Amino acid sequence: MLRSKFLDHVREVIRTNQFSYSTEKTYIRWIYRFIIFHDKRHPNEMGGKEIADFLTNLAVERKVSASTQNQALNALVFLYKKVLRIPLDNFNFNHARIGKRLPVVLSRNETHEVISNLQGEFHLMASILYGGGLRLTECLNLRVKDLDFGLNEMLIRGGKGDNDRRTILPNLLIPQLNIQIEKARLRLEENMLVKGFRGASMPDALERKYPTAPKELAWQYIFPARKPAIDPRSGSLKQHYRHESSLQKAVKNAVRKSQITKNASCHTFRHSFATHLLEDGYDIRTVQELLGHKDVRTTMIYTHVLSRNKFNVRSLLDTWSSRSLYR
Repeated sequence: MLRSKFLDHVREVIRTNQFSYSTEKTYIRWIYRFIIFHDKRHPNEMGGKEIADFLTNLAVERKVSASTQNQALNALVFLYKKVLRIPLDNFNFNHARIGKRLPVVLSRNETHEVISNLQGEFHLMASILYGGGLRLTECLNLRVKDLDFGLNEMLIRGGKGDNDRRTILPNLLIPQLNIQIEKARLRLEENMLVKGFRGASMPDALERKYPTAPKELAWQYIFPARKPAIDPRSGSLKQHYRHESSLQKAVKNAVRKSQITKNASCHTFRHSFATHLLEDGYDIRTVQELLGHKDVRTTMIYTHVLSRNKFNVRSLLDTWSSRSLYR
């Protein structure tokens, strides 16, 4: 972990603004790279010109993607506006334009094939991603209290944009989820015997408000990590959820076993969920709500995936006979 008095101060401001730990790590990394790029000059001595030079180097020399360049820009704008409180006069470096890309979508048969090639918890995780349209981190962040078996709903807390939403809980998964909850209960009982164990990791504000909650079953993760670990922010021994990479690797292996040539990943299940709902005739607003999109235009991209040969045009090559083509 990168440590210095200045970076520790940046961390404090990030946490005051209640950003996630992943955002904290990302911002710290970009600020550190910015300082190193300018020969360890203090950001107080720099400004808009130095930011523009750094971002130009990323784009021209490092050839990073537009999204990576925007990520670095966001981190540095946060540094100057929120941490240093220095106005960036005459700074007009705009966000890089991200091209429009159609999402990778699996057919229903392909989705079934990939999930069938997963075992145990990975099979259940992937089923939740597809069955409810969840992002990977949303699935891993699920706690026991977020499952409503009566209404067949999952409550997704603090999703993208820090928004809560409800989505479908597949009835087919309830028996497996009950087994998983029992595993979480047994894990909690084991951890309670470990010296210094402080319960499940929680946002600081919630832990202050509900001091006993971290050791209650309702607040335990559905997919806990194998062992408790030191929380990087509080320094306490806590139970965290499973690392993202474990499911990512399992899904990649399942895609290879299925002999599917599409560049499918965990997020592909979410894309497939949305596309298949639209294929079944559900309206765009319903799909938007289930996905948690703020703007319906974000959801509209899945209608483009549905529009296969929307012009109803036959290729000129298809008008040739096979004999004339291969003579």
